[in-house]
Amino acid sequence: MRKLTLISGLLLTTGLAAPALSDGHLRIVDEPLELSIQMNHARYPVYDENWPVEKAASAWTGISLKDATVGANTRTSENDGKTEALNLMLASGQIPDIVGSSRLKDFVNQYGPEGAFIPLNDLIDEHAPNLKAYLDERPEIKSAISAADGNMYYVPYLPDGKYGRAYWMRTDWLEKLGLDVPETVEEYEAALRAFKTQDPNGNGKADEVPYFARQWPELIRLVTLWDGRSSGSDTYHDFYVDNGKMAHPYAGEGYREGIKNLARWYKEGLIDAEIFTRGSSSRDYLLSENLGGATHDWFASTSGYNRLSADIEGFEIKAIAPPASISGKRIEEHRRIPIKPDGWAIGYTNEHPVETIKYFDFWFTEEGRRLANFGIEGEQYDMVDGKPIFKEEFLNNTKPVNNQLYEIGSQLQARGYFQDYNYEIQWSNEYALEGIALYDEGDYLIDQFLGVAFTPDEQKVYDKNWGSIRDYMLERQQAWILGQGDVEADWDDYTATLNKMGLQDVLAVMQSAYDRQYGG
Repeated sequence: MRKLTLISGLLLTTGLAAPALSDGHLRIVDEPLELSIQMNHARYPVYDENWPVEKAASAWTGISLKDATVGANTRTSENDGKTEALNLMLASGQIPDIVGSSRLKDFVNQYGPEGAFIPLNDLIDEHAPNLKAYLDERPEIKSAISAADGNMYYVPYLPDGKYGRAYWMRTDWLEKLGLDVPETVEEYEAALRAFKTQDPNGNGKADEVPYFARQWPELIRLVTLWDGRSSGSDTYHDFYVDNGKMAHPYAGEGYREGIKNLARWYKEGLIDAEIFTRGSSSRDYLLSENLGGATHDWFASTSGYNRLSADIEGFEIKAIAPPASISGKRIEEHRRIPIKPDGWAIGYTNEHPVETIKYFDFWFTEEGRRLANFGIEGEQYDMVDGKPIFKEEFLNNTKPVNNQLYEIGSQLQARGYFQDYNYEIQWSNEYALEGIALYDEGDYLIDQFLGVAFTPDEQKVYDKNWGSIRDYMLERQQAWILGQGDVEADWDDYTATLNKMGLQDVLAVMQSAYDRQYGG
């Protein structure tokens, strides 16, 4: 436990104007207070006490955080949802005052009831008015972050905005081939086939890649075109809720039909032959080389590739509405989830839980939220008509805006705070904004599964069965698409194997937890 320490010279590097500090209404403690912190995230593997945003927060609140991170090289296991660093911290027997991490939710909901973390319910009710107001307005968020014992053990990172990924297509290729924007799955397939066979890039070679994806699960997302599902949230391969009942998408009839057709598309060359191996560089390479035709990816970043029109004559890639499925449904399965399993918690050894929850609450004040989202006034942004507006030199930097913000301690997902989508709007070009408007008008988004918290007995059932079930699902999924087996012929054996491996037991504990958590 860190002791009270005087912090001198704190204001020298904050870049904050004096009037912002003079009023003192954000001050939490009379004397400066140090709290230790463990912070892990893939984008910033260790907490940096010199982040300008952290120095500004300390100047305002009187509380400064000191790094006590164990295991800076964070790896997230998709099977157990915990980070290696968190397990190292727990094994060390030394839990800092504050623990911030990606994939924190399951960890604190398991070890919080065992005494490793302090329950936050009463602390929030009594000492965190801004955070309390947010949770009162969004009771589903409170339910989603609560452990099986009904207590909240962490304050989450809360994304803002509705729209994430969309269907993107080379509209200049459509125009060159005399094709309309596809409206149905049949028209989408016809457009992909035209991209493959009619040389839209005009180089005389059959080198076009009709459909590609940076993350291969975005290919599986296409099963929605045959009324299947690929996930229930913005986490790949997740469970989903079907009329109040828990289900997994990879056991459904629409999924089977979708995989059958995706295997056919792959065999016919409509899908990138390297879809499972090309990796995150695929979008950059295939678009820059004038080879890629369609994908499913983020609004802001994908729209930015229209800058290639300076080098590729006529280049244009635009968001299109989700093609209607075989039954006529138009859905966009991916959306920004309102809550992430990332955030921060209070360790059981913390001797200042009241001051700590007030510090957490600071990030939900107007000033704290602006600091977390936009950085330092006068450095990254200026206030214009009462709104934070990024400086032109900041927006025009060669580095992406979000990367610049990470470098100063802003937009940290291992911090519990409420994101402001206006930060992203400012670096979204007209193609992104036009696509968002299209999706907003069509109302294509569907509800998301916000997760559950297990009792110890439920957790045992889940841990015993789910990892091997998921591995088997993904193994068969890729094999079918690559032509190793036939999903129709194999389906009965596949579902029988899933049940033998314990899928129904997993669904039963998922249902029990869901009903308890959301009042089902």
